[in-house]
Amino acid sequence: MVNAVRLFAKVILCLFRTRRELLLENLVLRQQLMVLKRKHRRTKLGSFDKLFWVLTRRFWSGWKRALIVVTPETVVRWHRAGFQLYWRVISKVPRPMGRIQTPQEARESIFRMVAENPTWGAPRIHGELLMLGFDVSERTISRWMKRAPRDAEPGRRWLTFLRNHREAIAAMDFFTVPTITFRVLYCFFIISHDRRRILHFNVTKHPRSTWIVQQLREAFPFDSAPRFLIFDRDSKYGLEVPVAVHSLRMSAVRTSFESPWQNGVAERWVESCRRDLLDHVIALDERHLKRLLSEYVRYYHDDRTHLGLEKETPGGRIRCRTSGCVISRGRLGGLHHAL
Repeated sequence: MVNAVRLFAKVILCLFRTRRELLLENLVLRQQLMVLKRKHRRTKLGSFDKLFWVLTRRFWSGWKRALIVVTPETVVRWHRAGFQLYWRVISKVPRPMGRIQTPQEARESIFRMVAENPTWGAPRIHGELLMLGFDVSERTISRWMKRAPRDAEPGRRWLTFLRNHREAIAAMDFFTVPTITFRVLYCFFIISHDRRRILHFNVTKHPRSTWIVQQLREAFPFDSAPRFLIFDRDSKYGLEVPVAVHSLRMSAVRTSFESPWQNGVAERWVESCRRDLLDHVIALDERHLKRLLSEYVRYYHDDRTHLGLEKETPGGRIRCRTSGCVISRGRLGGLHHAL
């Protein structure tokens, strides 16, 4: 009785349905019937079946009433999987991403304007590029101006200036040497920038400002002082050394704090002295160290070649033009041998 009433109710509802809904319901029922008629122990839905139900869900709101083979949640899961597959496929298609790249010709024009017109800013260069037909923003031009290669010409001019005036520059500095009794000796030296010659050196246990002033007087007698003297801001110099430098008609050039690279010529000589001599000997006392440094200065001036002097020596060593037997002479007790 209940089944009959239910069947009668369905028939009454069918009378009020539109022809479109009846056709869609008939279509989905036939499709499920085809699935059930397949020769498989367990009903399997292929890709075409999944696509059919995804499209049905999209175009018919009453699709759940006619669904028997699977649950509605399964169809929703198929739809989400299809959505992921769709975006995975279109994402693999090469498309321009990010900001539009600046054309190579525009970049070269920016670099050229920066090099040829150092006083121009981004607004001026932006106006020139607009006149040339480049659609580039002013912000982009500012960014590329920072990447423009620096002009090496000013650096070469400055190097030429220093080379032309290096005979007027000298530098002085200290370095320490430990003795065999663990005492510390202070080595003072003055070096010329012209031929890297050591103009004066001495050794002391107590480097006071008055002692340094006396070394300056011994190094530059009879108005032989250069125009500029470079030295650091060590407290050993005190107030007396700058006054003495000025009295010798020299201009004191003080380096910045903790900036040894500003006195590079003197620092390189200290490195050479340590590498060639001090790393291989142990100083006994002040007299012993002074004798070693005297021999090293003679070797440094007469025999040791320098890259900064185009493989020449500070003392102007004569190049041999004839052939013959080559004889070596031991220097610094045999640490080095000169030919």
